[in-house]
Amino acid sequence: MKSFLWLVFATAFLTACSKSGDSVNIQDLNQQFISAWNNKEPDKIIGFLAEDVQFVQGNAHYKGKSEVGSKWVRETLPTLNDLKTNVISSTVDEKTAYEAGTFSVDVLPETPDQPHGIGEGNFILLWKKGDDNTWKLSYAQLEDLPVQVKR
Repeated sequence: MKSFLWLVFATAFLTACSKSGDSVNIQDLNQQFISAWNNKEPDKIIGFLAEDVQFVQGNAHYKGKSEVGSKWVRETLPTLNDLKTNVISSTVDEKTAYEAGTFSVDVLPETPDQPHGIGEGNFILLWKKGDDNTWKLSYAQLEDLPVQVKR
């Protein structure tokens, strides 16, 4: 009986000290983010952002959850449909995770008489694990090509 109690105690102790949850499935995390984008859910997208998030695209560089949420998410979201990514590189450790690759997106016309467009380019999404063990988007960079007319 003492051996059994010792085994239960040791198992409980080792389980309490394990590092479960230290890493994340980056593919799932990015898929949740992209799904929120494609479903036009700005509040959900902004919920993924870290307080000190940075967004870089061309000459634009936005800093902080409020500015990135306003100038990238809320202003851009209505102008795009069907975001798709092709991952070229990714890695995960206990505190950071990233994916990088190419993206394509349908660009909606500003007025009904204009054609639809296709935007393409490169991306990197860097996620960091916070003190509360939640993963937040810390850095996003897009390098896009000029929008092409959709045929």
